Amino acid sequence: MIQMACSVNSEDNLLRAVGKVEEAADHGAQVICLPELFRSQYFCQQEDAALFDLAESIPGSSTETFSNVAKTYHVVILVPVFERRTAGIYHNSIAVINEQGEIVGLYRKMHIPDDPAYYEKFYFTPGDRGFQTIKTTHAIVGPLICWDQWYPEAARMTALQGAEVLFYPTAIGWHPKEKADEGQTQRDAWITIQRSHAIANGVFVVAVNRVGDETPAGGDGLEFWGSSFVCDPFGVVQAQASVDQEEIMVVDIDLQRIEEVRRNWPFLRDRRIDAYDGLTKRFLDDRK
Repeated sequence: MIQMACSVNSEDNLLRAVGKVEEAADHGAQVICLPELFRSQYFCQQEDAALFDLAESIPGSSTETFSNVAKTYHVVILVPVFERRTAGIYHNSIAVINEQGEIVGLYRKMHIPDDPAYYEKFYFTPGDRGFQTIKTTHAIVGPLICWDQWYPEAARMTALQGAEVLFYPTAIGWHPKEKADEGQTQRDAWITIQRSHAIANGVFVVAVNRVGDETPAGGDGLEFWGSSFVCDPFGVVQAQASVDQEEIMVVDIDLQRIEEVRRNWPFLRDRRIDAYDGLTKRFLDDRK
C-alpha cells in the first residue's frame, strides 16, 4: 500500500510514486496499489473545465511509466488514472499491470459521488465495463475505487467473480468544519463498511488512501485522513497506516485464510438467490 501526499505538480507526483513503488518492491511487495488520482491533488473539490487537462489516455504517461517499473521489479501494480477516453468522455480508472509490464485489466469507477467538495459527476462518466476480477500471478484481484467502497453490491459482484482481494484506492478526508463534531464517526464508518465487505464475502480488503491538506482557491479544502489498511476475510485489521503521514506498508496475506473462513462462515452457500430480484430496482414499495 502506497499512502502518499499529492502536490500540484503532476510530474513530481509521478516520480515520487515511482520511488515509493520501487521501495515497496525492494521490501518484498508483490502486488502494489497507489491511491486514487495520485497524479494530482484532488481536483474534484471544484467544477472547472480546465482541469480536464489533467486527464491522460490509457496507455499513456502513467501506465507506460509503471509498465517499466513492473517489468524491472517483477511486480503487479494497480495504477489509478484520470482517464481521457475521448473528447468529452473521462473516467476515474485503474489499470492493472502485470510483471511483464502488460495492462491486463482496466476498471472504470462505477459509483460516482456528487457531494460538497466531491463533485465527481462533473468530471467522470460512470464506468461501463462492470465489476471485474483480474487474475495475477499472486492473487485474483478485484479493483474498485473510493465511492464504490460504500456499496455492498459492488463488493459482492466482484467477489462472486472469484476475487480474493478487493482493492479500494481512495481519496477521502474530513471537511475542516465537520472534523471536530463528525470526524471520528466518519472515519469509523469508512473502516467499518469495508471490514463488513471482507466478512460478508470472505475476502481480503485493501484500502489505500492519501494524506495531507488540499485547499483549492476559494474553497474550504479537505484533510485526507490516510488510515490505509488491510483486513482479512474475518474482518480483522492486519495493518493500518497513520492519519497524517506518508507510509509504504508491505503486508503478508495468506490466501488460505479465505478457505478457512468460508468453511466456518458459509455466507455464499446460504445466500437466497431465489429471493433477491428486487435488488435490481431503485426502491421497493407497494404503491400502485
